[in-house]
Amino acid sequence: MITVIANLKGGSGKSTFAFNLALWLREKNQNIIAFDLDPQGTLTDVAEVRDDEGMEPLMVYTDVTDLLNYKEEHVLIDVGASNMQDMKQAIIHADRIIIPVSPSQPDLWATQRFLKIVNETIPEDKTVELIAFVNRADTNKFVRESDETEEALNSLNNIKVLPHRLCQRTMFRRTLSEGMSINEIAPNTKSAIEFNTLASALYAEIN
Repeated sequence: MITVIANLKGGSGKSTFAFNLALWLREKNQNIIAFDLDPQGTLTDVAEVRDDEGMEPLMVYTDVTDLLNYKEEHVLIDVGASNMQDMKQAIIHADRIIIPVSPSQPDLWATQRFLKIVNETIPEDKTVELIAFVNRADTNKFVRESDETEEALNSLNNIKVLPHRLCQRTMFRRTLSEGMSINEIAPNTKSAIEFNTLASALYAEIN
């Protein structure tokens, strides 16, 4: 399955999510191939950190044409709007697209524009599953912005919105700086529980 993790808005946390999801799949004994098509190269950088620290390496590819060689694997693609050509190629090959959305009006506008690009790019004879979730949600239960963002996403057509959120937690940032998954660096914490719940919902067939 080819899964693209993308959005037009920078700072949505897609690279952090892609990195942790790749390692979560491997923790479940799944074969995983990761692609970093974002010019920022965050996924590539964190894979290098992991390698430098002597941990089990995460192979990350950067050439979109290699996609055709890995049809039988779990393929995760991290791609940003600054590489629109590769983003459209990834969308063409995708089986599903996961869209992390931060709780703000600009992020919602960016998501709507991204969905327009997706719908214009997907081949007419192909069905691609579109999934969104609220990322970097506020941990204060009295702040309504995350709820309002989720409600707005649910009002969009042809997109599945998962009710499982990832909150704005320092521990997720540490996964990138230390090259470790959330389950490696902070098992059984709120961060890990949130992530495992979301990943399990995305890959119910594995569990």
